[in-house]
Amino acid sequence: VFWGVMEKESLHIVVFPWLAFGHMIPFLELSKCLASKGHRISYVSTPRNLQRLPKIPQNLTPFISLIPLPLPSHDEIPPNAESTMDMSSDKVQFLKKAYDGLQQPLSQFLETTSPVVDWIIYDFSSHWLPPIAEKLGIRKAFFSTFKASSFSFFGPALNMMDDGGTTWANPENLTKPREWIPFPNPIVYKLHEAKAILGGAQKNASGVSDLLRIGHSINGCDLMAVRSCTEVEAEYLQLLEKLHGKPVVPVGLLPISTQDEGGGEEDGTWQSIKDWLDKHRNGTVVYVALGSEVAPPQDQITELALGLEMSQMPFLWAWRKPAGGSVELPDGFEERTRDRGLVWTKWAPQPRILSDNSVGAFLTHSGWSSIIEGLQFGRPLIMVPFAVDQGLNARVMAAKKVGFEIARNDEDGSFTRTSVAESLKMLLQDEITGTIYRREAKKMSGIIGNKNLQSHYVDEFEQHLQAGNR
Repeated sequence: VFWGVMEKESLHIVVFPWLAFGHMIPFLELSKCLASKGHRISYVSTPRNLQRLPKIPQNLTPFISLIPLPLPSHDEIPPNAESTMDMSSDKVQFLKKAYDGLQQPLSQFLETTSPVVDWIIYDFSSHWLPPIAEKLGIRKAFFSTFKASSFSFFGPALNMMDDGGTTWANPENLTKPREWIPFPNPIVYKLHEAKAILGGAQKNASGVSDLLRIGHSINGCDLMAVRSCTEVEAEYLQLLEKLHGKPVVPVGLLPISTQDEGGGEEDGTWQSIKDWLDKHRNGTVVYVALGSEVAPPQDQITELALGLEMSQMPFLWAWRKPAGGSVELPDGFEERTRDRGLVWTKWAPQPRILSDNSVGAFLTHSGWSSIIEGLQFGRPLIMVPFAVDQGLNARVMAAKKVGFEIARNDEDGSFTRTSVAESLKMLLQDEITGTIYRREAKKMSGIIGNKNLQSHYVDEFEQHLQAGNR
């Protein structure tokens, strides 16, 4: 000990995310933050997913090892499919079954790798992992890629381990505020979302429900890390501690730096997008991206496209045709909008696009990663949530006035081209409304884009890991 500073020990941390890029990327960002402090990271996933991750910066490659575990095959999983984006959503239950087959090879890795493993940071899907780590004397951190407010909706872990108990007995229950959130809050599902999410409380082909997975993953951890910060949701982070009786540590929002996202340089992707954006005035382009996980139904894609057309506004749509689906853009849409719209079908460098001053709004499915990326650059949101936590995120963001939801039918979730066009016009052409939302989004960018503030959260998380290891 010198001047009261304790010698910092370097830890060996294993990281094991669920097989969805919306999980793998935040787990990688957290890994990079810890590696930059001199800790050794073993990032475990399946071979093809590891190949598709963004390149690790050269200064960190000595600290991060990518550990491939082959995914057990399953008749229902298409060949070479290893992530949720490689298959239609009805097949994901079989991916969970295959993922559970990684239990044996992962245990073997944890037992035999050197140096010995100090901590494992794992995801909701690995409900079987805590007892294995416990037996090997490895400390366990459950990392939630959901925001604390959305996560608090699911209630205490014991309730989840019971497949949600009576709370999840019918969809109407999920449209009412949770009794365990002791302050006024907007966190409820709309009826169409509640019907869709109900399956999360039912056993699927993997033999267990998603809720049960989450419950056991939390119940077995030593520490719960959350992709969040107190400036955004202090009261929900405190509530999670009360609900679960575990230390809850916000790791910050892990914003992606535009240099770090990799790809696009070699093939001129960014240059051709940038040339297109440069033709437009500041704050006039709508950037549209609906994530890689969920395929919206054809009628909603059609209305979205025709709403963009009706609005007469310039737009850049990062369009990924969903795996295993037959969803198409409407006939003639691209030709008719060619003078002011760009449909980009290859990989899109999203943070770079959002950082460009021509972008005035972000039309998003409201996944937490996308919300963070949009608000990091002060872009107000037009939200059209489709699955899991997206609706809950959208309610909170609307309450904060950083974005609003496209008006939809409560029963079936449908919306019209008119409601799409009206939302766009309200945000980009109505001066009073637009000013409010831009101002609030800008405030949020002061939190997310504040590097010192965000890295301070990683420092605190590191201190928890060091302390837990003594």
